[in-house]
Amino acid sequence: MLPDETPLHPTDALDGQPVVRVERDGVHYVILGTAHVSRASVQAVEALLEQEPFDAVAVELCASRAHGIRDPEAFKQMDLFQVIRQGKAGMVAASLVLGSFQKRLAAQYGIEPGAEMKAAMDGAEARGIPVWLVDREVGTTLKRAWRSVGFFQRFGLLAGMLGSVFEREDIAEEDIEKLKQSDLLESAFSDFAKGSAPLYRALIAERDEFMAARLREDGRRMDPDAPSRKVLVVIGAGHLKGMSAQLAEQSGDPRALADELAVTPPPSRWPKYAAVGLVLAIFALIGYAFYRNPSLGKDALLNWVLLTGGLSALGAIIAGAHPLSIAAAFIAGPIKPFRPGIPSGAISAMAEAWVRKPRVGDFERLRDDITHWTGWWRNRVARTLLNFFLVCIGTIAGEYIAGIHILKSVL
Repeated sequence: MLPDETPLHPTDALDGQPVVRVERDGVHYVILGTAHVSRASVQAVEALLEQEPFDAVAVELCASRAHGIRDPEAFKQMDLFQVIRQGKAGMVAASLVLGSFQKRLAAQYGIEPGAEMKAAMDGAEARGIPVWLVDREVGTTLKRAWRSVGFFQRFGLLAGMLGSVFEREDIAEEDIEKLKQSDLLESAFSDFAKGSAPLYRALIAERDEFMAARLREDGRRMDPDAPSRKVLVVIGAGHLKGMSAQLAEQSGDPRALADELAVTPPPSRWPKYAAVGLVLAIFALIGYAFYRNPSLGKDALLNWVLLTGGLSALGAIIAGAHPLSIAAAFIAGPIKPFRPGIPSGAISAMAEAWVRKPRVGDFERLRDDITHWTGWWRNRVARTLLNFFLVCIGTIAGEYIAGIHILKSVL
């Protein structure tokens, strides 16, 4: 593996661009590290395709992200009601937040997010050569990242994502080029990825291994009798060093390794047990209060209803929800323990999506609206997702506050 310091035909477009060449199993991989929002990266992709003949082009995309780049209007077909009902609100919101991070950078310089990946795919199709999608599904990566860290570190994940939305300072183009030293997901999560080994592994290192395995697997399917087997690999430069090393040194069956890294780990059971235990303890306290004094028991039960329902409704109010959605939140909060697996936020959000059905214009403006914090309240799609999260947070806060209040009242 040698750095490509002297390209065959040097051009200005490739000056200073990180390129590494790796020979593995008879396949020559030319790996270009890019910034996901950069004119220079687009030009470098086009220059390599012009200068050298390739038999395939591999890109750091999964099927869903590639579809999003190919058809940026596809999200308009999203059934928001079904997204909430199927428990996918979190993944959709996370994808929108990451997209807004890229779009905010791109809006400064008039270049679309992922333009270098699109240039690579378009260049391959124009030359009649296959495109390999070698990255792991973004939903799997986010779930593995989320489940790899502890309870308190998850707040760091949320803070890093929200910070990427609410940060309003312009970024100089030379600083965008510096993003070549990190990954999009790592950049969005900022210092949390750098300070957490499990998070860094899920977001970066595992994907290095996964992409190297996919390249090896696809490389094996190339015609062994072809006069040359040469693949252009376009990846974020934050993966260049790690993925290149994996490609050169990785051992074992590539299909088995990729399958192992694509598995979504089961959620940790202790948070669920802790939540169930808390609710059971609170209801035991309410029962004890009734045993001591019916009036005391009624007060304890009323505190439970008012605090869990009230704070759930407050979350909906902060989200700017419709009065019916606020009422749904108030009702859903206290009865959450009796419907496990159905968050109170989902009930309120479904009511919001039903009463205030998103219009075509909301989907058309969604990507633009969420780049500014006020857009989350202005856009009906974003506001429904916001309602989901704020009601869930309100319910959890209400449970803990009610528990403490009830405990004090019976002591």
